[in-house]
Amino acid sequence: MKNLHLKVLALLLIVGAGSLMWHKVANLGLPLTADQETAIWTVEARLHLQAEGGPAQVDFMLPGDPPGFNVLGEDFVSGRFGLSREAGPVNRQALWAARRANGQQTLYYRLQLGDAPDDDTRVVEGPQPAFPEVPEYPEPYGSAAMRVLEEVRDGSADIASFTRRLLERYYADSPDDHIQALRAGVEGDLAHVENVIHILAGARIPARPSHVLELQEGMRRAELRPFLEIHNGSAWVPFNPASAQRGYGDSTLVWYRGDSPLVTVSGAQVSDINFAAGRTVRAVVDIAERRAEIIGSRVMDFSPFALPVDTQNVYQTLLLVPIGALVVVLMRNVVGVTTFGTFMPVLIALAFRETQLLWGLILFTSVVVLGLAFRFYLERLKLLLVPRVASVLVVVVLLLLALSIVSHNLGLERGLSVALFPMVILAMTIERMSLVWEENGPREAIQQGLGSLFVAVLGYLVMNFQPFAHIVFVFPESLLIILAAILLLGRYSGFRLTELWRFRTLFRDEGRPS
Repeated sequence: MKNLHLKVLALLLIVGAGSLMWHKVANLGLPLTADQETAIWTVEARLHLQAEGGPAQVDFMLPGDPPGFNVLGEDFVSGRFGLSREAGPVNRQALWAARRANGQQTLYYRLQLGDAPDDDTRVVEGPQPAFPEVPEYPEPYGSAAMRVLEEVRDGSADIASFTRRLLERYYADSPDDHIQALRAGVEGDLAHVENVIHILAGARIPARPSHVLELQEGMRRAELRPFLEIHNGSAWVPFNPASAQRGYGDSTLVWYRGDSPLVTVSGAQVSDINFAAGRTVRAVVDIAERRAEIIGSRVMDFSPFALPVDTQNVYQTLLLVPIGALVVVLMRNVVGVTTFGTFMPVLIALAFRETQLLWGLILFTSVVVLGLAFRFYLERLKLLLVPRVASVLVVVVLLLLALSIVSHNLGLERGLSVALFPMVILAMTIERMSLVWEENGPREAIQQGLGSLFVAVLGYLVMNFQPFAHIVFVFPESLLIILAAILLLGRYSGFRLTELWRFRTLFRDEGRPS
């Protein structure tokens, strides 16, 4: 009867999850595979303000028609502020205003972008600007600027090549004496770009800064960085100032152009500005949301896509944990692999996603072996359980720090990710392994340790399988199917695969005639 109850419960979970997934695919159009999507970026800007209690106004620069992208939509969350928008010849602005604002205030701007066909240079059309007047440079800045401009002109063919050669010299790792004189006292990326614009004015080349956001999948905190745009007589041509590379990259979003600040505030103080971005199936989700509205379905209201972008990035990892848990259940209950604890392999597998597999194995093994040696030393001191575990934890932290420092000095930056390993889990693993070593011998301890690593590696491979990551994020109800599988495996009492191998001789003898 109990087995029937469990089977009915598992069946209901599978049918319920399958029905919801079928509804999303058949009626709303959500895809089952990630290769059906067009890459869509969702970018979110979050402004934290400390209002002073009176009238407040916030002017915030907005992307206009960014090269390389199509704007699919934008949303504002204004709280108690009123919102208006202004579009100038170059930039757009959001204008938030409140008659009375007090305390902490948060304003949101969310933008959906799709890739637009464009050439590699991504020039920006616009009216011909006026040629700048040659500045009156102070000495010795003026002499250095004119000498550099003369040398760059001799080695260039047009305005674009002139600008590239100037940037290569200005941002060289070992600048010459003239460049050192031009860079003296200049600090900050934007200040250097403005300095280059000031030098280009000596050649009467129109130039302006642009402020861009480098989009990265899963980006939770970022800042705008300056680019350089010069006018070649027919269009604005962008350059990455640090690399002197022409054009904007495929994932470079131009937020605004010019010398104006990103945000101008009166009646309040800006405490923080944060940018987040994620590359998702947002375009398909937009279509699905519209279809849901038409047929009166509220399914998409409870989708992970309704969350803020930075929270979505967190759940893209957390939703993989049940898949790792299923791997642990299969390996322990069906295959018969022994591990230290139930969820430690899953946590180690998550850490492997940051360090990559090979470095993760090396770092984990090093910490456990060294920590185990220290644990055996503590045994001679006859400490109680809690102080002993706390001592191991302190040593684990010191080992992590030492390994990170050594890795950095050797130029092995992957070793810096060792801090992502769960330190308490490592300490408890060392403690558990030492107890098994004392009670059951080194063979059993090493066997469980290797079993834990094997399951962690297998969990890492399964959790890094892109189709699984797509399914659990777009269809989070699929976790109910995983739950049903775990419940059914919880009643499995048959032979494990390792037991079949262990008792293979017995089974062979039973098959022989008497």
